[in-house]
Amino acid sequence: MEPNLNTGLVRNTLILAKFELKKLLFNPKGLIALIAFALVWMLILLYPIRGASDILLSPEFRQLIAGLFGESSVDKLFQWQVAEMAIFWVAALYIFPMFSIFVSADQFASDKSRGSFRFLILRTGRDSLFFGRFIGHMLIQSLLLMLTVGATILLALSRETSLLLPALGSGLMVFINIFIILLPYTALMALLSLYANSARQATIYAILFWAVSAIVLAVVNSQFPAIGEVLSWILPGAQLSMMINTQGVSSLIYAPIPLIQAGVLLFLGRSYMIRSSL
Repeated sequence: MEPNLNTGLVRNTLILAKFELKKLLFNPKGLIALIAFALVWMLILLYPIRGASDILLSPEFRQLIAGLFGESSVDKLFQWQVAEMAIFWVAALYIFPMFSIFVSADQFASDKSRGSFRFLILRTGRDSLFFGRFIGHMLIQSLLLMLTVGATILLALSRETSLLLPALGSGLMVFINIFIILLPYTALMALLSLYANSARQATIYAILFWAVSAIVLAVVNSQFPAIGEVLSWILPGAQLSMMINTQGVSSLIYAPIPLIQAGVLLFLGRSYMIRSSL
């Protein structure tokens, strides 16, 4: 019986994940969100990324980035073979996590407010529902990430067709890294949306979480720097500023951090969902 139960759990989880993806593509609200996302990235692609080769060669840009992150922290950024992908890398490191907070905020909150949560768990089980929604939202973000990476590659090829192989290689590594980075953000929003009564409330909780955490870390750092440095790795995105100065396979050196964070947050979210009377 146990193999059948496991098979049913996996099947239900995948069905729910695919349903979340379909909601984005065929639901009016999902299409509006998709169009808004496309417009934002179109502006980014047309302006800073389109002129990436000129930007990276600009002394003013190098001075600005060096001033923000330190000269030794950005030297590899200016060594990318595909300038468009280098600018996309910097933008995606910060924009996609922020977007993830908003797009993943309604994993469970609407079901709670509508009273449909109990109806769903009676037919699918809590594990299937929890992980199905999480995987579904990761699929949504993967699709959007794939589209933006693809658009950046095409933009680079429109400048120089000989960049095909370097652009594909860089695009693949960027996709893998950003996907891994988004895991703890999506897992955190799964946990917060279980507690919140609406997507807006879950987003507010996320903002409060980062604000309070930043204040606490600042206080701890001022009194106990060693402890503060360790605690800072608990927050999703703690490694982002250091990832700017990486490229290719070397950027995966930071992958264990978000993977561990996501694992812990998924464990907490599942535990809360199993034990609470939602």
